[in-house]
Amino acid sequence: MSSEQGLSKIKPDSITNILTLRYDPSIKPNLPKKAWSDLKPSIQKPSIEFIEKSIKGTIRKQLDNSSVKKICIALSGGIDSALILTLIKKTIPDIQVDAISVKFANSVDETESASKIAAELEVDHHIIYIENYLRELPKAISIIKLPFWDLHWYHVVKKSQSLSKHLASGDGGDELFGGYTFRYKKFLELTNENSNTKEKIISYLNCHERDWVPDQELIFGNECKFNWEEIYQILEPYFNNSLSNLTQVFLADYNGKLLHNMQPLYSSIHEHFDIQNITPIQNNQSIKLSCQIPNSMKYDYKTNSGKILLRHLVEKFDIKNLISSKKQGFSVNTVNMWNSYGKMIFLHYFDKSRLIEDKILNLNWIEKYVNKSTIDVRYVNKLLGILALEIWYRLFITQDLNSNEKLVI
Repeated sequence: MSSEQGLSKIKPDSITNILTLRYDPSIKPNLPKKAWSDLKPSIQKPSIEFIEKSIKGTIRKQLDNSSVKKICIALSGGIDSALILTLIKKTIPDIQVDAISVKFANSVDETESASKIAAELEVDHHIIYIENYLRELPKAISIIKLPFWDLHWYHVVKKSQSLSKHLASGDGGDELFGGYTFRYKKFLELTNENSNTKEKIISYLNCHERDWVPDQELIFGNECKFNWEEIYQILEPYFNNSLSNLTQVFLADYNGKLLHNMQPLYSSIHEHFDIQNITPIQNNQSIKLSCQIPNSMKYDYKTNSGKILLRHLVEKFDIKNLISSKKQGFSVNTVNMWNSYGKMIFLHYFDKSRLIEDKILNLNWIEKYVNKSTIDVRYVNKLLGILALEIWYRLFITQDLNSNEKLVI
């Protein structure tokens, strides 16, 4: 399901993949795919100076140009973006930096830590307040040409175009250096050294509660058949090998959402707004290093701490105490959003759903959950994913929706 296909027809397996994994492996990635043989630790005591040098080198290569006087950075208040901001300031001291953070209505406000970091590093700080996260969804989907709804990056890049032609971020830190601690801990508790490939795949899926629901197979209609075995086959190469259980998770995370969700989506948004995407952590040296360091430099099970190597690097600078310990990464509270306005928007567009008419989705499944007074967050996420698919379908298949239409109640 991509723009290259002319969007004249739809691939059912792409729909089932996106609504189950939140990515489609047929989307061509911009970063190299990794095989299990690439993740063999060979550096037992990695140097923080090496990772610092590689990140600074990327910053210098992309920004050390007399024509670049100003840059924006997406600042969430966490380790990755704070580290990149610090290294930009140290690498090119004279460059002007504007930090951009996002504050969502009825959600945890993570901009306080970002504001402290921006003040400490003496950069201008812009906070985007988003009352209705879904308002511009048709426009965002028309840009990425894929049915995703969680598109905070659209708002960040849109804001940055009024400030600079360059936007930096700490993206890739979680996938490369072990940031998804809540998943690692649960996965290690669900598996052991005797777990077979399928058991590990199912456990891995159980650790991604935003992606699928227990009755996932009932979502789809007659024209879009769902088969769990096909989902397992996508993940099988990452778990059918001699790597440790945790290393297999790192491999699956890298080859999944980073390659086939974040990278292509962000690239499309940057291209649309003509903004250069600066991702210093995703340089070739850092990617190679992430494959060579031991798991102990990524995740500590006893303390449930991640990104150990990056934390050691942060300790060199005076920002450690400013970084949010509970940073969620530009996260909107989906349940609050659903109850405030998401449900009403969903009902409006599914009054005469094109996906139901064309037997892509199962009306009975939707009716079972959409009007529940209390609904689990997993089903909220799934219904929002279905809303994005409906918007995509109307934009590109039935072509009866204007991309400038606003989703309001």
